[in-house]
Amino acid sequence: MTVRNPRTRLFAAGAVLATGSLLLTACGSSSSPSGAASPSGSVKAVTADASLAALVPADVKSGGKLVVAVDASYAPNEFKDDKGTIVGMDVDLANAIAQKLGLTADVQNSPFTAIIPGISAKKFALGMSSFTDTKEREATVDMVTYFTAGTSAAVKKGNPEKVAADDYCGKKVAVQTGTTQADAVKDTINPACTKAGKATVPNDGDKFDLQTDVTTALVSGRDQVMLADSPVIDYAIKQTNGQLEKLGGTTDSAPYGVVVAKGSDLTKAVQGAITALIADGTYKSILSKWGVEAGAVDKSVINGATS
Repeated sequence: MTVRNPRTRLFAAGAVLATGSLLLTACGSSSSPSGAASPSGSVKAVTADASLAALVPADVKSGGKLVVAVDASYAPNEFKDDKGTIVGMDVDLANAIAQKLGLTADVQNSPFTAIIPGISAKKFALGMSSFTDTKEREATVDMVTYFTAGTSAAVKKGNPEKVAADDYCGKKVAVQTGTTQADAVKDTINPACTKAGKATVPNDGDKFDLQTDVTTALVSGRDQVMLADSPVIDYAIKQTNGQLEKLGGTTDSAPYGVVVAKGSDLTKAVQGAITALIADGTYKSILSKWGVEAGAVDKSVINGATS
């Protein structure tokens, strides 16, 4: 899905070792260790809106396409299916946004941590990779909200390591590099463990560049628990055929945002496109296709970070 640097927000200050203290920053997690098939069903074609298309900056409009960066390892939000095609909820939404603006989406795979720098360098027009909208991110880019997610944890079926949902001290915790979950281990969980006189999470977490590798580390028994965004955890459990189970509940929901260059006229165009997709039902149909309706929002705002 970036602090996935989001992909999830940091633990609340003073929260002791609980998943309940995690706030999503979104980073992507893969639904399974290997490529997964995308769900059946299609999304209706989207009609361009001339008034929204008029908001698109000339340099973008002249090329006829929106270059959208994703880290394709975070199913069901963005990942490669068993044919190697980049698919997912964010991909379908990116295509619909582009169509509403009279453009075509060019979805490109990128390391999660390279997406925001790529936006600033004008390599990409948009970043749609389960980025949690945070005040820190808003300092350098614009974020257009379109979804909400929380942080969840997963363990092997039956929880053989007896991991407690409110205490990761001394446990091997798998996270994706650059995510808020990764930052939470280093900045919140481990300091709380030290304060409580408990062993810390080794190495501030077992960090992987791809969420798919995070899932594999848990399935293989290398790690004892993994932390990721709630839709990613739910999808991973389904795709690993009963090898994993959810630990505790989903906590501290926060908005996902489309990343746009700071101050760009494209920001309002994207917000308008999302608003139109919500109104005409396309938005809900995309979320339903991927089974993530629980994260639906009623409206899109620009720079709506809650923390």
